[in-house]
Parts: sequence; C-alpha cells; structure tokens
Amino acid sequence: MRKQADWKARIFARATIAGLLVSGTCFSVPAISVAEELPRVAAVEEPPANTAMIVRMVKGLVENEHISHPQFNDEMSIRGFDLFLRNVDPLKMYFIQPDIDEFLVYRDKLDDLIRVNNVAFAYKVYKRYLTRLDEMMPYIHEQIDADHDFNVDETILADAKEIPWAANEAELKDRIRKTIKLNILSLKADDKTLEQARETLHKRYRTLYLAKSQTDVDELLEIYLTSLTNALDPHTTYMSPREQEDFGVHLKLEFTGIGATLRPDDGQTVVENIVTGGAADRDGRLKVGDHIVGVSQDESSPVVETSDMKLQDVVSLIRGPKGTRVRLHVKPGGTGATQIYEITRDLIKLEDEAARGEIIEHGMRPDGGKYRIGYINLPSFYLDMDAARRNVRNYRSTRRDLTNIINDFKQKGIDAIVLDLSKNGGGSLQEAIAVTGLFIERGPVVQVKSPGGDVESLDDTDSSMIWTGPLVVKISQMSASASEIFAGAIQDYDRGLIVGDPKTHGKGTVQTLRDLAQEWSIGGSKSYGGLKLTIQQFYLPNGKSTQLDGVASDVVLPSITAKLDISESDLDYPLPADKVAAKVHKHYKMTDPAMKVALQNAANDRVAKNPEFEKLLARIDSYVRQKEEKTISLKESDYMARRKELNSEKVEEEQIIAKEEKGKIFYKNFYNEEVLNVTQDYVEALRRNNKIVAK
Repeated sequence: MRKQADWKARIFARATIAGLLVSGTCFSVPAISVAEELPRVAAVEEPPANTAMIVRMVKGLVENEHISHPQFNDEMSIRGFDLFLRNVDPLKMYFIQPDIDEFLVYRDKLDDLIRVNNVAFAYKVYKRYLTRLDEMMPYIHEQIDADHDFNVDETILADAKEIPWAANEAELKDRIRKTIKLNILSLKADDKTLEQARETLHKRYRTLYLAKSQTDVDELLEIYLTSLTNALDPHTTYMSPREQEDFGVHLKLEFTGIGATLRPDDGQTVVENIVTGGAADRDGRLKVGDHIVGVSQDESSPVVETSDMKLQDVVSLIRGPKGTRVRLHVKPGGTGATQIYEITRDLIKLEDEAARGEIIEHGMRPDGGKYRIGYINLPSFYLDMDAARRNVRNYRSTRRDLTNIINDFKQKGIDAIVLDLSKNGGGSLQEAIAVTGLFIERGPVVQVKSPGGDVESLDDTDSSMIWTGPLVVKISQMSASASEIFAGAIQDYDRGLIVGDPKTHGKGTVQTLRDLAQEWSIGGSKSYGGLKLTIQQFYLPNGKSTQLDGVASDVVLPSITAKLDISESDLDYPLPADKVAAKVHKHYKMTDPAMKVALQNAANDRVAKNPEFEKLLARIDSYVRQKEEKTISLKESDYMARRKELNSEKVEEEQIIAKEEKGKIFYKNFYNEEVLNVTQDYVEALRRNNKIVAK
C-alpha cells in the first residue's frame, strides 16, 4: 500500500552556526511530571488558558522569520485544513461526509481564527473524531470476529488519499468491513492462523483506541498548529513541551533514567529493549518482555498503576534526575506475581546511535594481503549543544567521535574509509561542516541563504586533514540534510566517491528551534514548547541546492529504498530549488568522470552476474508494479498470490540496506559486499593514477 512519506525531521537551534541543524533533534527542556498530567481533550470544553499565548507566539515567529515571509491567509488555511483532517483520520475510517460538510465552512477561515488566537476548530474536529471512534469501535471488534467470505471478488482502494469520505454510516461500515478483511488477509499471509489474526487485531484496535481517547490538550495543539505550519513547508512544525524534551534525547545521545525502551501493548507497558550498560542493565533484574504494571518513587509514595496509561506518561514517571531512585512494579514476562525492582536512575548514553567503526578485510592486494577498509556507521550528526555552550570539557560531538575512530584506524593500518550515511537523516549543521573538515583542507563547505536573500559561506577553517586517503560515502534516499551537505561537499571537492541509491533525500533547508518560553522571556520553569522554523536554504560550494534533487551517486547500486516514496518531493508543499553563485574551492582530483564511468561499469558487470542482485531486481520490479496498483484484491486466492510474489507491506523490512542485525556496525550481505568491491576498485584506480596521497 502506498504511503505518503512522513519525513518530519526534528531540528534544534538558534540562528547561529553553533546551533543550526538541518535535520535531527532538539535540546532538552524540563520534564513534564505526571503530577502535572495534562487534561484529555475528551474531558475539556475549552482550550487551556495558555493556548492563546502559544498560538500568538507561533504566528508571530512564522510571519516574521520563515524564509518565505508568509502571511496566514486563505491558501494557508485551505492547505492546513486538509492536512489537519488527514492527520486526525488518515485512513478515512471514522468521519463521514456530513461531518466534513459541517467542517468545510471553516476551510478558508482558519487564518481568521488564528489571527485572534482561536483554536476552537481543532477541538470541534477532534471531539467529533472521538465520538465517531466510540461509535465505530464496537463494530470494528464485531467485524474482527465476523465470518468473512474471502472468496468474493471485491477490492479496496490502495491509497487512502484517493478514497473519498464515506457518504453515510452504512458506507463507512462497509469500508471498515473491507479494511478488517484486508487486515486479516495481511496477517494470514504472515503465517498467522485466523484466531491469531483476530487476537492481534483486537489488541491493535484496543491499543489505538486507548491512545486516541487519551490524547491530551498539548498533543492536539501540536497536531493542529503543525498542520497549519506544514502548509508552508514540511519541516516547520510546533513541538509540544514533551515532544521537545523527547527529541532532545537524540541530539545529545543521552538522558537520565533507567535505560529501557518501552512499548504499549493492549493497554500494558512492555519492556522492548534494555540499553547496554544502563542502570537497568547493571541491575540485571528487568528483562525484555516484562510488563511494568506500576511505578512509585520511593517506599512512602503511592504506586501509580500503569495499566491503560499512555506510554508517554509512564516514561515521565520513570525518568528523573540522576542519582534518584524509582520503584518499578513488574510482572516478569507479563505473568505471575508482581515483583518490585528499585533502580537508581543514571545517565544513559545511546551508544548505538553514535558513530561506530570497525576494520573489514576484503579482496586481495597486489602484495597478496587483504585490503583493510575502515567502515564507519554514522546514524546522525549529533552534538551536545548545551554542553558545548557551557564549555564542558570533552562534550559529545560527531567530530570528536570520528576523530578517535579514524586515529584508531590509522594506527592499525587501513587502505580506505567507507562512511555509511545510508540511514543518516541529518543533524547538526556545525558538525556536518566540522566532519567535512576532517577530509579536506580549509574551504567552503556549504552556502546558506537567509530570508533577505543574503548568501553566507560557511567554511572549514582548519587546514589540517585527519584522513587524506581514499574515501567512499555510502548514501541512500534516506540520507538527508546534514548528510547531503557532507556528501555534496566531498563530491564538489572531488575528494571521494559517492555510492548507493541514485540520489539522497533532497532536503535543502535549514531549521531553527525557537523555545517559546525563552523567546518571549517568560519566567519560571514551565515550558510552552518550541517552534521548528525553516529560516534558510543551503547550497553546495558549486552553488547548487540539494533541495528536491539531492546529491547524485557516482556509482549507483540497485536498491528498494530508491523506489520508496520517502524523498522531499514526496512530502506536501516542499520549497522549490534554486541556485546561488559558486564559491572557489580546491579540487583534490581523487575522482574524475572517466574513473566514475569505469567504476560504474565494473559494478554493473558484477551485479549482472550476482544471483542475489538478480533476486533483488526482481523484487524491485514487483514492488514498483504493486505500488502503482490502484486497488487491492480482498479475494484470498488473489491476495495471497500477490503477496507471494512480493510482500509489499513489509518491503522496507526486506530491503537489503535497512534490515541489519541490531548492534552490527558492518552487516555482511551481498549489497554491502558490493560496496566493498567498489571501494577496492576505487583504491586500485587511484593507485594506477598515482592519486593516493600520504595518509
């Protein structure tokens, strides 16, 4: 089923080079305690008192600082209206046309309401959604248990965006019936029995109901304001205080807590993962699959039962200052007597999200030994900005970590470096520039254009190069923003080889996160959230924007990620691309057109002879055909034949690059082996041309 890409990168920074990000996450703000539990939308008649102030702040910042100098007008209202309804009821399974007709009178008036800080429309829509949810949920569970006729030749539209709103309740129920049939067929195709499929769907829809019915006022405001700001571009969004805090974890790669990943499951909180080296891991009692049924802060405090509690609220209960204790009431494996585990909170470092490297031996050198390739997996360009501003010694940064990894490589001896950015969605602009500087002498890395049209060159000013040898950058269509700055600069300087999908994601804009409380000098510890705002566009040293077009690979390898609808151009209302003047910069001559053609031809020959690539190409062709289908058959024989050819709903899991063993730096499969083959060819081509310089 075709899915609109939801590539909402969360980005932090002030309008200074020290803080700008071009994808990624944001800084930490005070945690929301459950003692301040927010009211549910279903339980309130009017928005909270601070809502009007937040709306006023967001509107002012958007109109004054967005790169396009927008005004809240009828066009923005119409776009925001459509996006909001899609965000609330994306599969069109709950609203009916009379609801939409009632809402339509507001379609070009949301700008007028925003001007007076009025969000009553958001509450009107969401309360109606909750009403429809209450009405339809019993029917959904009834249909899960119904005896469906899977021999009937009927279909359902594949793309929810193409489905009209149901005209009435009878038509809506028929749509639900078909959707449940599709759900059952999908689960049966995954080798579940009918009873197992039904049990799974009951749990799935109960979990959905709990999550939606517990939507709080901050979450609704975030959905609504983001729908309006996304009418300008896909990356301008409002973040609620909790969202702002959660994403701060990822930029710093650390948080204070027990070090466990949790997930909701049919109203229960289940341990999904234990962070290696974290507090829970050192304690040793909490295990994957355990159910957390209650949380207390100490022996004298009351136990807060977590059954049917929102996951975010459970997390807020468990997180807390370093050195404090939390008491988890746990059913091991989800059954048996409840155990109490008292764990001391500690600083948890997310090492799996940091740069990691290892040396891979591959191929055969002229002297008979194997090539030694330093492989670095870099999931994001991270930086602990708070610590950097406070001049904390040895604060966490991508450049520091890569420097240590590469120095270790050099000490052990390597022939080349492969920097894997295939899953790197971006991060700190400062770090993208600093990391580029590890591989070039001083010079322009990226150009940035402000709303006034002024263009500033952001340069690497350090003349040293930590690695002067062969460099291969592995990319995919998931490589975005800061990744594109790095890859584009390496390509512009002819400093290394870009290998992977035909192009990167295509995000060429810069965001800043305005903390609303700080921006408006509001005292106290209360957070009002933040506005991630698109304020600049960036350009490569040659003046070309990566917006929409991305950075093209020098050597393209077959991949399903290249066919997924996840690029910038697949998002709603992306900004257009343009150009600025090129900047003078050095050319290292470590690539040239003839070399690239030869390397591509050699790769093509190997791919053509590799049976694994032959299977992949067949899956890609089948995926593309199925992606273009307008309908899905609900006749079991037809559906199973379709799934047998290719399980398109799980194609992202099956695709070669994304499905890697957890914890692995280099995952050995035919695709990555070909990346190493290209790297070996590249090293040998440089040696033939006397282009390898001292390392």
